[in-house]
Amino acid sequence: MEIRNYITLSQLATGIQGTIRNAFSGQSYWVVADITSHSFYPAKGYHYFDLVEKDARSHQLTAKISATAWGNGSIRIKEFENVTGQRFTNDMQVLVRVAVEFHAIYGLKLSLIDIDPSFTIGQLEQQKQATLQRLLTDCADIVQRTPEGYMTLNKGLRLNPVIQRIAVLSSASSAGYQDFMHTLQNNPYKYAFYTDNYFTAVQGEANATQVCAQLSAITASHKQYDAVVIIRGGGAQTDLLLFDQFVLGKAVAGFPVPIITGIGHQKNETITDMLAHTATKTPTRTAELIIAHNRSFEETLLTQQSQLIIRMQQMLSGRHQQLSSLHAGIMNRSRDLLTYHKEGLTRARQVIPQKALHLLLKQRHAITQLSGQLLTKPGQVTAGKQQELLHIRKDIQVFARKLIQHQQQQLAHHETVVRIMSPASLLQKGFAMVQHKGKIITSAAQLSAGDEITVQMADAGVQATITSKTTTDGY
Repeated sequence: MEIRNYITLSQLATGIQGTIRNAFSGQSYWVVADITSHSFYPAKGYHYFDLVEKDARSHQLTAKISATAWGNGSIRIKEFENVTGQRFTNDMQVLVRVAVEFHAIYGLKLSLIDIDPSFTIGQLEQQKQATLQRLLTDCADIVQRTPEGYMTLNKGLRLNPVIQRIAVLSSASSAGYQDFMHTLQNNPYKYAFYTDNYFTAVQGEANATQVCAQLSAITASHKQYDAVVIIRGGGAQTDLLLFDQFVLGKAVAGFPVPIITGIGHQKNETITDMLAHTATKTPTRTAELIIAHNRSFEETLLTQQSQLIIRMQQMLSGRHQQLSSLHAGIMNRSRDLLTYHKEGLTRARQVIPQKALHLLLKQRHAITQLSGQLLTKPGQVTAGKQQELLHIRKDIQVFARKLIQHQQQQLAHHETVVRIMSPASLLQKGFAMVQHKGKIITSAAQLSAGDEITVQMADAGVQATITSKTTTDGY
């Protein structure tokens, strides 16, 4: 049996290790790659993962090397997470500085020395800007770019003065949902809110269609919501990629009910935030915004009420002053009139005795003259009056005879007329007299169908009941 020359595996591994150490010792390289198979052990601060590269068209693996990070590398990863707001995890493309190492047991591996957060942030921002540009191009009817940002159909909607009926789109297990409901229900003003829950997953890019489906369910409910609230708790930036998806951005931009977001981020703004009616940082802030909105409306009402009360008080004060002024004017005018008439009465009291005395003296003089005349003229007057009486007596006797004759003629004429116009005479000529309830009826307007009447004729009275009435036009 032929004996071959050989070496042990450890000798081969040592050779490989030496060769690699000689080739790569003291060198490091910036590498762009995707992360897969990531594991993290917090107690030790160790990261184990694979760095892979895929073909841009076929997505087939073109390279794969295991990598680790501990010590300073682990610290740099933590700094990366703080800067980007993302977890260092699978399916993330990163720019890392690595050193090449070979271990006899564990084989070839890369040791992470540093990681560039700006590269990852730039990648996400590029994707975000591409999505925004697509929305501007494909959805120009509902999304426009303005100097202030993005104007959408949803932003153009007007919030109702009071927000009470709310559709809540969130995860059922989200702490943010609990914070939102707690803040809303325990508001200091005791406002009542009516919420309907539309639970869905709010993490993971693939779940954007589920969120859109719930928005469609809100529309299909035909309920008159004042606002739709999209909320979730805090998380890494990669957890929020769902809210940067084109399909969700389009649905939010064109939604017919104002959307308020509280996605739980503090640094970056998602596309959903940018296109929704109003964006807040956290679910709690969303609830506080709604409460503040309602409080603003109440304060406006209270201000108007206060202004109305002040205005009414001012009007009442003005009218009171006017009444006081009128009262003072009436009192002053009344005193002036009383003083004037009192002075007039005083003057009259002084003048009347003088005038009365003068008048009495004048009348006494007239009486004296008249008494003289009465003493001298009675005989003459009496004789003249006796002659006049004789003439009057004769005239009266003649006039009386003529007047009696004339009156007798008139009486004879009236007697004839009365006899002709008497009811008995008229009845004899064929006329009839109608009575209703003891009263003579002179017009058919005084009678109605069903009335009982008495028709009085020359020889008898006839009882009748009216069945109908026909109005004649003067015939």
